[in-house]
Amino acid sequence: MKQVSAILAALIAALGIPSAVWAAAQSTVTPPQPPGAASRPMPMFELDPDWPKIPANFKAPFVSGVLIDSKGDAWLTTRPGHSQDKDSNKIDGPSLMILDPDGNYIRGFGGQGEGYEWPESPHSAYIDYKGFVWVSGDSCKRPNSDDDDDIVKFTQDGKFVMQIGHRNAGKGDDDTENFRRPPNMQVSPLTNELFVVDGYGNHRVIVFDADTGKFKRMWGAFGKQPSVTNQQAGCFGSGEPKTFEGEGPANFSTPHVLLLSHDNLLYVADRDNRRIQVFTPEGKYVRQLALYDAPFAHNIAFSPDPDQTYIYGGYGNGIAIIDRKSMTYLGTVKTPGGGGHQIAIDQKGNIYVTGNSLGLGKGKPTAERLLYKGMSVPGPK
Repeated sequence: MKQVSAILAALIAALGIPSAVWAAAQSTVTPPQPPGAASRPMPMFELDPDWPKIPANFKAPFVSGVLIDSKGDAWLTTRPGHSQDKDSNKIDGPSLMILDPDGNYIRGFGGQGEGYEWPESPHSAYIDYKGFVWVSGDSCKRPNSDDDDDIVKFTQDGKFVMQIGHRNAGKGDDDTENFRRPPNMQVSPLTNELFVVDGYGNHRVIVFDADTGKFKRMWGAFGKQPSVTNQQAGCFGSGEPKTFEGEGPANFSTPHVLLLSHDNLLYVADRDNRRIQVFTPEGKYVRQLALYDAPFAHNIAFSPDPDQTYIYGGYGNGIAIIDRKSMTYLGTVKTPGGGGHQIAIDQKGNIYVTGNSLGLGKGKPTAERLLYKGMSVPGPK
């Protein structure tokens, strides 16, 4: 651990981050280590200072989401107009930037076009088992902006295929035709169903046929129908008071990410409620893990082994490591840029974090890669 800490410290210095800032970030949250944690093998990581390599003529993007495709290429979901530098001689890159495994920019696409409504504030992209690209947004209706209440589907070369929902059309948790600023989605290769976590304005998981867009079913926290009394409660969250005790609130509050596991379970990161809930694809509640002492479940990703042994999830200023089958918290990997907004894992076990503090407001992309360095047994502090 001391050697890894020294490596991280050297990398932080190379990136020009003041030591006081790094020290403050390290001391803000120290999640409790579970009993026996010191004897458990833990994944180890090291910051990659050369990733990503954004073209010199592009402004440093705000990166909201990231996915890794079957070739190991990284797809960054960015928000043109929210760049991290203001150099007038540079241009905004495309909404979707595709990088090769070394971090070099290959190509990109995105933006408004005929016959569809591209998200005003792109949030996430997802590639399904047939190779189609799904894109969602989280723009909130204000005087100068619209609600992203739809999801759009494309081929990987940017050809429009289908749209579900429409801008500014969401009517709440009972609406089976539109979303309200949906953060994330997955398609089941077993049933060809599109699962959407509809969480910035609504409080549910909703399911559609991935070919036709026909509504199938929906549910809220604990597998029940949402019972939110203030349906249009501002731009974020449920409008209900947070209860960081026991099982937690009866409704989702910004369910932010969902993932389907190889053994056909659905994991939902209920961000504002600091918990991960597990369901069957039919919506039956299975179990949950809640960590209330710090912000938890901003994002989740599975380890790349066939059993998907670990769940990685944003926790305080780092990434929690969770045994997936038992839903047991094992420990936390501290990361230079914090727990981030979205994360992804490649087949080598490297972690990609977006919305990180290393680039935020510093003229750099808000994305980082943590290189997997194998398993180790952490010693006592």
